[in-house]
Amino acid sequence: MAQYSYKFYRLPHQVLIRQATIVDKVVLIIVYLNRASLATPSLPTIRHQFQQAPAPEDQTCKYGRIYVYDLPPVLNKELLESCTDLDPWSSRCNAVSNGGFGPRATGLDGVVPKNLSPAWYWTDMYAAEVIYHDRMLNYKCRTLSQDQAAAFYIPFYVGLAVGKYLWFNYTSKDRDRHSVMMLDWVKSQPPWIRSNGSDHFIMLGRLTWDFRRLTDSDSEWGTSFIYMPLMKNVLRLSVERSEWDPLEISVPYPTAFHPRSESDILQWQNSLRVRKRTSLFCFVGATRKKIKNDFRGVLMSYCKKESESCRVVDCSITQCYDGAPAILEAFLDSDFCLQPKGDGFTRRSMFDCMLAGSIPVYFWRGSFENQYEWHLPEDALTYSVFIDHNHVRNGTSIRNILEGYSREKVRKMREKIIDFLPKFLYGRSNSNLGNFTDAFDISMDGVLRRFKHQKATTRGRINRIR
Repeated sequence: MAQYSYKFYRLPHQVLIRQATIVDKVVLIIVYLNRASLATPSLPTIRHQFQQAPAPEDQTCKYGRIYVYDLPPVLNKELLESCTDLDPWSSRCNAVSNGGFGPRATGLDGVVPKNLSPAWYWTDMYAAEVIYHDRMLNYKCRTLSQDQAAAFYIPFYVGLAVGKYLWFNYTSKDRDRHSVMMLDWVKSQPPWIRSNGSDHFIMLGRLTWDFRRLTDSDSEWGTSFIYMPLMKNVLRLSVERSEWDPLEISVPYPTAFHPRSESDILQWQNSLRVRKRTSLFCFVGATRKKIKNDFRGVLMSYCKKESESCRVVDCSITQCYDGAPAILEAFLDSDFCLQPKGDGFTRRSMFDCMLAGSIPVYFWRGSFENQYEWHLPEDALTYSVFIDHNHVRNGTSIRNILEGYSREKVRKMREKIIDFLPKFLYGRSNSNLGNFTDAFDISMDGVLRRFKHQKATTRGRINRIR
């Protein structure tokens, strides 16, 4: 659909102040009619039942605008409608509700300020595909005109589509089916034909490794989506990127806190500054008994031995659903939180930890190097601690290392986290965060900047050849 820009002209000052003649009256009538004829036409309802975005002002979109494809419903909307069938074990309907935020949080009395409770949800760690789509449809720099777009967003819920097929006796074709459907559809779109997908991007709600199957073997994990030929130019946002893939950008896992306003953020930041913390460090997680010499088991045993300094939340005993009160309280009460690898090098828990003003302790460089470069400070050691996992296995005392940080150093590290905390939060659509920029807006600015630079570089290369 076309998007219109208007340009109005003022009459000369003399016409406005002198006595109107017949000619003047005619001119004024013509100008009035011309203005009326430029009224915005009514726009048909978009198939997905999301709120339409208002036309953005040019000065707010200095890097360009984004066009959102209206994909066949089987690639997104129908996946939400069939939410009971997205997972082989349980319904995913709660996880994809409320624009991806999930159900409203309960049981937080005394844990978070009472008036902030409505901003907390039980948000699933893999719900980013739904969150980004909902935010995009209300994005200030969205355009309804393909000709005005600098970037093209493909709202395909590939993580949801493949989720149920990752386990049991499904075939590689089952895991690739929706991806093939999407690429068959998008390759015929005029913007794709013009650019071969080089100004297109997509959100991957799961770890990058779930989309990198190398062969067509039915026994191999994941879908081959990223390696499909038509994907070779498409930029990908992912909650964990491959450090060897220049077309992949990592964005923060969603947390439970979704601020509604600037005051929500300021109040939460202030509450973190005055919080009394009773533990030096904590560990939240469960051991993986099927993994030989599991490092999580090492940390669990260590923390239980250091019970005076370390607070443990054993998720094999305590309910540890996303953002659970027991998790939040442990992080709020601890100066440091231990962050081993998750399913990949990163974990949702590292963002839950920082959300509570606790300082993450990493054991693999891959957990922070070359990850979240748009959202977190470049120097990770200004807000986190690194202890090599091999050193811990060989007897290095985590407690001794953490006790070596002075109270002033801990305060400065926490203040650093509190300062950049808004950059990894996801606010609601149309929320006004005032002077703060959240994770979604940072991601979109990054995408548009990258495409603008890419276009300028290509143009410069062509000019040099000429």
